[in-house]
Amino acid sequence: MNIEAVRSLLEQVQAGRLSVREALQQWTEPVAELGYASVDLHRRARCGFPEVIFCEGKTPEWVEGVVRQLVAARQDCLATRVAPTQAEHLARLFPQAEQDRMARTFWLPGPDRGTSTIGNVLVLTAGTSDLPVAQEAVVTARAVGCHVELIADVGVAGIHRLLRHRERLNSADVIVVVAGMDGALPSVVGGLVDCPVIAVPTSIGYGAAFQGVAPLLTMLNACSANVVVVNIDSGFKGGYVAALIARQTQPRSTGR
Repeated sequence: MNIEAVRSLLEQVQAGRLSVREALQQWTEPVAELGYASVDLHRRARCGFPEVIFCEGKTPEWVEGVVRQLVAARQDCLATRVAPTQAEHLARLFPQAEQDRMARTFWLPGPDRGTSTIGNVLVLTAGTSDLPVAQEAVVTARAVGCHVELIADVGVAGIHRLLRHRERLNSADVIVVVAGMDGALPSVVGGLVDCPVIAVPTSIGYGAAFQGVAPLLTMLNACSANVVVVNIDSGFKGGYVAALIARQTQPRSTGR
């Protein structure tokens, strides 16, 4: 556990928000064994953000159990790919949490989380059909602690829609571009800005798009040197990496 994590624990004990027993548990027990899951309680100390729950394949009760462990450790709790049955179960137990049904996310910030943000992430979609993946990126980057904006439906079929937003493009520290079909938008955006562009291919498209393989290959072959690519439909990975990069920078504009 690093010095900041130790300081946080001691301050919580001093303020009466954490008992000595709970503090010792967090200090000495880095993993909570649930039988069906081994919850990493020290990931925030190592990596700056707690373990994130990937909900596919898990029962609602399994997801609930992991959420309760993170809540007990006074950590932020983000869950992705939340199915409707899981969402309904969690909503009954944690009504204070924020759920985004389009992004399929569950977000319950810890009690010690502040309201300030660091870094500016801009998320673009080529089409409206890409919005669920893009919204997953938005929720993730906000959870990590960044200011995030979304611009939808600015694909290359009508490039003038993108060019109207040059000022917002230039103010971003990192841009996440979510696109299916031909996947050409990230390369275009990369040629307009001086910041990293994270391309997220989606499985949107007709047969020859091969469920996202075609845009993935296009993005991997992007001519713009500032474009990097994550996996198909991986809005979480795009948003998370974008936030990590953005948090290392100073915001380029004031008033955020």
